[in-house]
Amino acid sequence: MHFFLLGITFLAALFWILNTIDLAFGIPRVKRLADVTPLQDAECPSVSILFAARDEAEKLPGALETLLALDYPRYEVVAVNDRSEDGTREILDNAARTNPRLKVVHVNSLPSGWLGKPHALQQGYEHASGEWLIFTDADVHFSPDLLRRTVALARQQGWDHLTLLGHVDMHDVGERMALTFFAMAFLIAVRPWRVSKPRTRNFAGVGAFQLIQRGAYEAIGAHGRLAMEVVDDMKLGKLVKEGGFRSGVANSGGAVNVRWHEGVGNIIRGTTKNFFATSGFRLWAACLQVIALSWIFVFPAAALPWLRGWAFVFALIAVGLPVVTEAGVALEFGISPLYALTFPIGALIFVWMVTRSTIVTLWSGGITWRGTFYPLKELKRGVV
Repeated sequence: MHFFLLGITFLAALFWILNTIDLAFGIPRVKRLADVTPLQDAECPSVSILFAARDEAEKLPGALETLLALDYPRYEVVAVNDRSEDGTREILDNAARTNPRLKVVHVNSLPSGWLGKPHALQQGYEHASGEWLIFTDADVHFSPDLLRRTVALARQQGWDHLTLLGHVDMHDVGERMALTFFAMAFLIAVRPWRVSKPRTRNFAGVGAFQLIQRGAYEAIGAHGRLAMEVVDDMKLGKLVKEGGFRSGVANSGGAVNVRWHEGVGNIIRGTTKNFFATSGFRLWAACLQVIALSWIFVFPAAALPWLRGWAFVFALIAVGLPVVTEAGVALEFGISPLYALTFPIGALIFVWMVTRSTIVTLWSGGITWRGTFYPLKELKRGVV
């Protein structure tokens, strides 16, 4: 048992040492939008902002207000009402009557072979005229100078695709524990600083903001390639890299802001459709995720009080380094770095999210998303 504990704590410590070095050198290389000089009017290409809204009457008005008040000379907003049953249709139609920048597309039925969101975004694209397309969500708030800076950055770097890391509003302790860990796990899994390197396999796509050159989007098959892909935002980034186009990631600071799910319970329920999908609906891959999360994030902290000698030293390293890493994430989000001490709890929440998503999807034989049930067999065929 001693050698077993020594071995797994050593591997956990080694993992954290190597990843901390990578994070320390990598994160400063992620471009910050605040450092970008905004485009002048004459330099601005046409841009279309697209989003799909399904029963978003509560959050839509505030987000829409920011989208229609951007400081940019040539842009339009294409809003797709995806079979909403609340007041979404009326909100969009009323706004379109008073603002010519807004185009509204109503989807009343869903054709077979499509998930609701990819289909809605495809419909939005077919009504868009911009040289550059921005995909976002119906609850995301943009700062006024966002377009001038993002298009400028994409042009400077020669990127065909740019996704932004945004700011998430967190209102209670549970949200802060879950989402700061989520952000740290995203950095480790995705490594955004590598996305812009053409020879790497790293890719990224965040649903809150993705800017893509129209020609590149059409060349990769638009959202038709993502028709049955649950993780459509990340997989858009994957298609860009596989298509030989240039992709990049930048930190928006507070220029992209979203109030995601309210409360940790809603975070867990709201991601039920997603987490098994990230493993390609493969049970072995989901189990591997749970084991890796438990070993890397939970075990060293749980075992630390009972370890001695080198096993204790290795476990201490495997606890201290993630605390430092998550403290940096917390500061970026504008919350107390003391939340970093809760990373094992955040990891357990994450483990439960993966486990629950897997069990519910397998038990149901599929997922329910935007009011429609999709069989697991069809979802597996649609994985990109």
